[in-house]
Amino acid sequence: MRIVSTAAAFPPYYYSQQQVVETLKEYWAASMDNPAVMERLHLRTGVEGRYFALPLEEYKALDTWGKANDAWIAVAEKLGEQAVDVALRAAGLARDQVRALFFVSVTGVASPSVDARLVGRMGLPRNTKRVPVFGLGCVAGAAGIARVADYVRAFPDQVAVLLSVELCSLTWQREDQSVANLIASGLFADGAAAVVMAGSAVPMADELRGPEVLATESAFYPDTHDVMGWAIGEKGFRIVLSPEVPEVVRNNLGRDVDAFLAAQGLKRSDIGCWLMHTGGPKVLEATAQALGLSDDALAVSWECLKRMGNLSSASVLMVLDEVRRNRRPPPGTYSLLAAMGPGFCAELVLLRW
Repeated sequence: MRIVSTAAAFPPYYYSQQQVVETLKEYWAASMDNPAVMERLHLRTGVEGRYFALPLEEYKALDTWGKANDAWIAVAEKLGEQAVDVALRAAGLARDQVRALFFVSVTGVASPSVDARLVGRMGLPRNTKRVPVFGLGCVAGAAGIARVADYVRAFPDQVAVLLSVELCSLTWQREDQSVANLIASGLFADGAAAVVMAGSAVPMADELRGPEVLATESAFYPDTHDVMGWAIGEKGFRIVLSPEVPEVVRNNLGRDVDAFLAAQGLKRSDIGCWLMHTGGPKVLEATAQALGLSDDALAVSWECLKRMGNLSSASVLMVLDEVRRNRRPPPGTYSLLAAMGPGFCAELVLLRW
């Protein structure tokens, strides 16, 4: 089982964090008592700029969940097609070679799902197996790789694609002045990522051989369902984001990573490249503390957070894409790809380059 290629796709609208702050001051002008609080929270997120599904001036018109979700469907289709096409081209594959399409997102809903729409839009094979997954949130990028790895293990002569599209800006709640929502509006962003995986019997040129998936693991933490997620109501998705998230990471991640690696005959010192979800400054700091890592070990995650914010499930895939394209470690290097999210839970993937 091998990751053959990766790709990222973004909307054409990129704004600095200060531009976003000024826009949101107008967006919330009628109801925000102290805009300075929002500005202070935004400037602490570690984000310098982000991509947005729409021009900032168009968000005021999204005054119902239906309008926001319609925008999500339209942009998700476009970005999804772009990400999948770029990833397939990088792998030297054609659309008709795709046998399974896994789609993950937590920022909008559609039926037919986006993966179904893409089969028709892109002319993918009529017998493409589709697996749409909703609700895993930030953990879905790592979980998606694990599930696709299971698929190509079962069907070693096939090619499967994982697609993540997250348009977090389309979940903004203008009536919600909670600290959690103010932080979320400064941290989360929009984009798509695709990963092409091939079974062991699929012939690939040596230069296209990406990291091999050696093992995967899931870890669920009971009684933590209120730590992160959505409260879904008549106005759409309202963020649930507890300040306990970093503590949950510190209390659990090191133990679970050690147990996972030990089952593969490895330990932390054997990992030469860490691919971690860009949860935010406090989450990245907690991750480093839990695993005893230096700042340099998570440098790519910090850089992705700075350039594009937290893209929920797509975040860890952006880190993977950056490493695969620009910072590929030497052959034989072990990597751990990991993310945590609603549940609360973790997904771990052991890779070898």
